[in-house]
Amino acid sequence: MAPARATGKWLITLSVMIPTLLEILDTSIANVALGHIQGSLSAGQDEVTWVLTSYLVANAIVIPMSGWLARIMGRKNYLMASVTLFTLASMLCGLAQSLEALVVFRIIQGIGGGGLQPMSQAILLETFPPRQRGLAMAIFAMGAVLGPILGPLLGGYITDNYSWIWIFYINVPLGILSLFMCWSFIFDPSYQERRVAGEKVDYLGLALLSVGLGCLQIVLDKGQGDDWFASQHIVILSILAAICLCALVWWELRHSNPIINLRTFRYPNFAAGNVVMFFGFFAFFGSIVLLPMYLQNLMGYTSYLAGLVLGPSGAIMLLLLPVAGKLTEKIDARFLLCFGLTVSGFSLLFMSNFTLQIDIDTAIHGRNIQAIGIAFFFVPLSYLTMAFIPRESMNNASALFNLLRNLGGSFGTAFVTTILARRAQVHQHHLVEHLTPYDPPFTQARDALEKFMGLDPVQAAGVIYSHVLKQAAYMAYVDVFYIQALFFFGLAVFMWIIKRPNHGTHMPEGMH
Repeated sequence: MAPARATGKWLITLSVMIPTLLEILDTSIANVALGHIQGSLSAGQDEVTWVLTSYLVANAIVIPMSGWLARIMGRKNYLMASVTLFTLASMLCGLAQSLEALVVFRIIQGIGGGGLQPMSQAILLETFPPRQRGLAMAIFAMGAVLGPILGPLLGGYITDNYSWIWIFYINVPLGILSLFMCWSFIFDPSYQERRVAGEKVDYLGLALLSVGLGCLQIVLDKGQGDDWFASQHIVILSILAAICLCALVWWELRHSNPIINLRTFRYPNFAAGNVVMFFGFFAFFGSIVLLPMYLQNLMGYTSYLAGLVLGPSGAIMLLLLPVAGKLTEKIDARFLLCFGLTVSGFSLLFMSNFTLQIDIDTAIHGRNIQAIGIAFFFVPLSYLTMAFIPRESMNNASALFNLLRNLGGSFGTAFVTTILARRAQVHQHHLVEHLTPYDPPFTQARDALEKFMGLDPVQAAGVIYSHVLKQAAYMAYVDVFYIQALFFFGLAVFMWIIKRPNHGTHMPEGMH
């Protein structure tokens, strides 16, 4: 590719990865600042969560249509427009004086950021030769995998030491730098698909996509808090999402110029790889949420200590991701993927044996094992999934791939929080059955509390009951860790239907 040789692939890589990392960070950086935002803007607890939901909804809608937008506007123009909109919205978020204004600006920020991940991935895949695509995906993974881990840590540090507005303001200078670099070093390739004069816009597909994915994202984000289908508005949104998304698939497969080209799934590697990516991120994202909750809610860790547990794993992934990328040039990437999935499963199996007495080193050890697995999961999977996609279809394929990755994370988070609550109720029910005057261990514990701590019978029973609740919650965490491990072990078997690429020696037409 002439432009890539002229400017250097590393300048192109830096140009697209700065905004991508900022966008991924912003999906989670505001999580830890919600309390501060709530107090600053005098918002209710339920209302302030829309700061997160609004961004995720806008993101989810734009990601799959980014390939179409790049075809309409030209990829360089679309990338620059996205960076500009994201940067401007970030500044407006920091200036917001009301919750309503902040939510509106977060929607605009999500619209601007939605195209950054798929466009960056497509540009990297085209900039690096086919043999080095594993390395390209290792670079992309540094943002895609580390972003959700670093976001809460960075957000917590900035909020505690400065102000929540700076979690948005830090995007502005970096966004301006990124805009200049994109203008200087990114070029539209000659083979890129472009809109034909007189081509009709798929307005129905656009409407079905927006309503379907918007409703689905709200359901996933709000479902557990609203008790899922016990809530009327969750039921209505779920029905709307199902109808719109089913209609979208039917319509897009028949439209000559669809918003999202679902025919890309005719490539077996792409179809199978997206299944593995969806369920892999389902289990990975769920565990990202799970471990900090376990440490803070049950073991009394501060946010800083919980961050210390996650910190070393980020460093391990930074070291191993490029290694995994280089190994795809020498080793069958399917073996690397199987290794990554298996190690990820064993790490969650290790965590399912945690107790309430573990030390911080044990927690760090479990997370570090998982980091090794994830480094060898994301890179070879991305390489295998995109191996047979013609380069002129890369924008659309990358959009679909990133959509399913993000949806896998959203479904995984919703699954984990729901199963955690349900299993805690089950264990609590069984444990409470033993809190009777006819149960010797209960009466002995109650008598000891009365004798040695001077509590009356009601107070003693209350202390015991609080321990029962904690034990029930602990058992629920163990259950979910184990379930997530089974997902990874199942994927380690399923992934063998993916075909081995020939390291670029015989690629489909249009990829040379």
